[in-house]
Amino acid sequence: MFCYQCEQTSRGKGCSTFSVCGKDESSACLQDLLIHASKGIAQYAHRARALGARDASVDRFIVKALFITVTNVNFDADAIAAAVREAAQVRDTAKALYEAAARKAGRTPETLDGPATWAPAPTLVGLVEQGRTVSILSRTNEYGPDLTGLQELLVYGLKGAAAYADHAQILGQESEIVYAFFAEALCRLAEEPPTADQLLALCLKCGEVNLKVMEILDTAHTSTYGHPVPTPVRVEPLKGKAILVSGHDLKDLELLLQQTEGKGINVYTHGEMLPAHGYPKLKKYKHLAGNFGGAWQDQRDEFRAFPGAILMTTNCLQEPQAVAVGAGPCRHAGLRNHGAGQHRELSAQRPRAGDFGLRSGFRRAAVWIQSRTHGRVRAGAAQGECVLCGKEQAARLCRMSDFCGFPRNARRP
Repeated sequence: MFCYQCEQTSRGKGCSTFSVCGKDESSACLQDLLIHASKGIAQYAHRARALGARDASVDRFIVKALFITVTNVNFDADAIAAAVREAAQVRDTAKALYEAAARKAGRTPETLDGPATWAPAPTLVGLVEQGRTVSILSRTNEYGPDLTGLQELLVYGLKGAAAYADHAQILGQESEIVYAFFAEALCRLAEEPPTADQLLALCLKCGEVNLKVMEILDTAHTSTYGHPVPTPVRVEPLKGKAILVSGHDLKDLELLLQQTEGKGINVYTHGEMLPAHGYPKLKKYKHLAGNFGGAWQDQRDEFRAFPGAILMTTNCLQEPQAVAVGAGPCRHAGLRNHGAGQHRELSAQRPRAGDFGLRSGFRRAAVWIQSRTHGRVRAGAAQGECVLCGKEQAARLCRMSDFCGFPRNARRP
């Protein structure tokens, strides 16, 4: 494997055995193959669009496929493989769309090659091997590091724009300009012998289109939840059952708040979900209690410490660890098709204090207390009590993980 798409990459050069983000070789190869398959879809979708034909399901799948391959989004080889196989079906849909549009226009459909002719291997091992043949390394050997680097710069720009576009689409905002560029850029990456000038021009255009994507995402958020306003956010937990929400998907947070309202459960944001507190139509929920923990890279320690259920939405996910949730393997919450008006229940019955494996919850409302050796640290309602288990911890306030799983690096105010 080889991956250098993020700033975390090993030694600033590239991950070659196991990714710093947690992605293994199989997942890395499958993600490379998914990008290759998306180029094949785009070869037909771009031509169909030039003839006045488009299919929303094809456009949305290209966005989904790009988003799956963003850093810290998906570590599940089986799930990525399923998306790869779906890509072959979507490619056939795009092919039929193009050929019908060509015949309607009185033209003979082109016979395409390259990614447009790719067919998925029947096994997971076979798909991984196919991914190796279309990897960055294989293209570096063919085109050299500079042209390959420009190709990857464009792909990474498309991935980032796709992440924004996906979130906007969930809230009902889409752009033909954006979809058209995704198809055009991937098609040109699949077919044209690359030159530095052509690739640079596409990269610059990608930056322009990304501004459009950010515009529609802003419209999606503000038209749905109101314009955000400066808002104080509680950073100490409250006594009671709790659910933690991390990631970027405000719709997921809204659904959770709706389903937990009046159930005696406090909801806390984490990491990139912190800005949700500023949106008027989200902050109206009284049980949106505050923010727990810090940035996404602190997940493993902070999720391990959290005494309740954790809902992870979209990206900025570290590879899930069973110990982090105090239970067995993490479960997928369900399909992400809010844009189609399908609202998910997060359990078989509406949540109450007892569903979701909520564990013990916070035993005390947290306060800042004075430790003789460590200064002010977060603890329980009375001096020396742990906010999680209530045990006397006066001598070891910064090492509460020895007793109840609270992170050793307790945050100071």
